[in-house]
Amino acid sequence: MRKNPLKEGKRWLEQAVEDLKWAEDLAGRGGYHISCFLAQQVGEKALKAFLYAMGEEIVLGHSVERLCSAAAGFDGEFAEKVKVWSILDGFYVSTRYPNGLPDGIPANVYTSRAAVEACAIAGEVVNFVRHKITSLESSGGN
Repeated sequence: MRKNPLKEGKRWLEQAVEDLKWAEDLAGRGGYHISCFLAQQVGEKALKAFLYAMGEEIVLGHSVERLCSAAAGFDGEFAEKVKVWSILDGFYVSTRYPNGLPDGIPANVYTSRAAVEACAIAGEVVNFVRHKITSLESSGGN
């Protein structure tokens, strides 16, 4: 068992925040495909942050949808977010590998709009989880 679940959750959230900064930077500089991928990673890490803060020992998987559903087991408000946030899962493979696209490469397919929207969703996940972890901390939970 981890000594301090809340501390572990905050550690994961801190990395998600740092990754979001770089995802937004790349969105502004033309690295749209990498920005979209990082946005997916941000959502994943933020949700893992919540799960670790709730005391989960091992959190496996990369799917934002599955992680969000798992988080909903601890806090029902996450269930309301699954459909919106799960769009980030579409950026996990296709943003990195040409075989995820019919005839192009990720560097030529993803746009500024896609990157900005992906970052906005990732930011929403981070802010939501930050609020939940702050509430846990305030209530003396975990």
